[in-house]
Amino acid sequence: MGIYLNSKTAYMLYKDEAKKPYFIDKSKMLKELIPLVERGSEYICITRPRRFGKTIMANMVASFFGKAEDSHDIFDQLFISKSEEYERDINQYDVIHISFNQSFSEERTYGSYIENVKQILHDDLREEYPEVVTGEKEEILKDFRRIFAQKGKRFIFVLDEWDYIFNQDYVTGEDKKNFLSFLRNLLKDQPYVQFVYMTGILPIAKYSSGSELNMVAEFTMAKSPAFSEYFGFTEREVDELYKRYEMITVDGRVSRKDLREWYNGYCTASGERVYNPRSVVLALQYDHIENYWTSSGPYDEIFYYIRNNIEDIRDLLAFMVSGVSIPARIQEYAATSQNLQTKDEIFSAMVVYGFLSYEKGKVCIPNRELMEKFDDLLRKEKSLGYVHQLAKASEKMLEATLAGDTETMAEILSLVHDSETPLLKYNNETELTAVVNLVYLAAREYYRIEREEKAGVGYADFIFYPEIDKSADCIILELKVDASPEEAIEQIKNRKYAKKFQPKLGEEETYTGRILAVGISYNRKEKVHRCKIEILGR
Repeated sequence: MGIYLNSKTAYMLYKDEAKKPYFIDKSKMLKELIPLVERGSEYICITRPRRFGKTIMANMVASFFGKAEDSHDIFDQLFISKSEEYERDINQYDVIHISFNQSFSEERTYGSYIENVKQILHDDLREEYPEVVTGEKEEILKDFRRIFAQKGKRFIFVLDEWDYIFNQDYVTGEDKKNFLSFLRNLLKDQPYVQFVYMTGILPIAKYSSGSELNMVAEFTMAKSPAFSEYFGFTEREVDELYKRYEMITVDGRVSRKDLREWYNGYCTASGERVYNPRSVVLALQYDHIENYWTSSGPYDEIFYYIRNNIEDIRDLLAFMVSGVSIPARIQEYAATSQNLQTKDEIFSAMVVYGFLSYEKGKVCIPNRELMEKFDDLLRKEKSLGYVHQLAKASEKMLEATLAGDTETMAEILSLVHDSETPLLKYNNETELTAVVNLVYLAAREYYRIEREEKAGVGYADFIFYPEIDKSADCIILELKVDASPEEAIEQIKNRKYAKKFQPKLGEEETYTGRILAVGISYNRKEKVHRCKIEILGR
């Protein structure tokens, strides 16, 4: 048993995963892969954002087909064991399993990296087939061809994180071409290749203008329905996990609604919404809602994508932060560019890397986990100009609102027209909504803010529910264009929006603070904001 050839690593890692309380059985995917394996000479690559279960699934594929260990102890309990092909295919193949994000060299050059990969492959083949592969290392291609010629052996290749090398600072453009050539020579039209299963983040088929890897069928989140249910957690799967959580955890602090708000929102090409799996598992495991997926990188991870075209992007960011979806033409290969320029290129890259979700020709911020990072960006990145100024003033805006200081509120809102290029034209209340979202960004730290929520006998523009301190002031905010803030207040009262803060029959009082009715208006002719606040009775 070697490091790459018939390695025990995938078996052990997948076995450990299957023992965990929040493991989800996705072995149904194997039923779809078995026909491809049996036909031979099939190549697939599944690309997804990081933390979407790619490595777990690669370990599943390698441990099921590979000869390294008898994996019945894992799969006998899973869906695939009910398949008629199960016994025929389990542990029947020689598997080359390479995780390209694992380096065995401390040297920071592509040459040392790829030579280590080749050396390990050669050593594994020589150990398994000493009568065929002997002496000093030759071209690895010759090793495989000689084994096939003399033994008739074919291999399944499971290549995880194929694009890892492309994200390393020490890798040059020439190195990238050489790596693509290495993969092409190793895999393309080779008789010893039974099946190739690859994973990554970047789209493989469009990575170069040549035809190095054009034999690979690629399956992406935004464009390819096939295999979509196996990456990310579906609504049904999260329901199942939450039931386990309720059984395991005494007085748990995580609600089912929390999971949906924080980690849902990605849309597959098949039209199904999926959750970020890593974040869901960690939230349940540690009984705490938190930003898990993006915790490894600061907000400037997002800024990296927009830095080359802030002028065109910043207004659209303001809309997306307010919950609006933006039309975009997604070209997934654009993610491979090191110099993103156009709006569509930028949004395409952000979809590929998981910062945005794509559905029906539009992009949006998928959930609260990502929204926090966009909030940070708007409040900290000065190059965003007046958008940054409005977001930065949001702490002051909340303070003024709670203090009833309508004059300061109007002054802050007027910032949008103090710049050379106003953020929005205020043609409708949607644009005013985007501005209000910016000036209340800081409120999201203390409140759960709902837009267009059913309340009383209508839909309130904004309702601010205190999250940290239930005795804090509650806020109902209504917007008007070319109307008065007094009219907005009257609408709040007449449609009885304040009922949202009253306990249901038999329940204890949840919110005990004041209820503030806040009316904000904008007169397009005079270009003036006006604000009014009134305390409502319960």
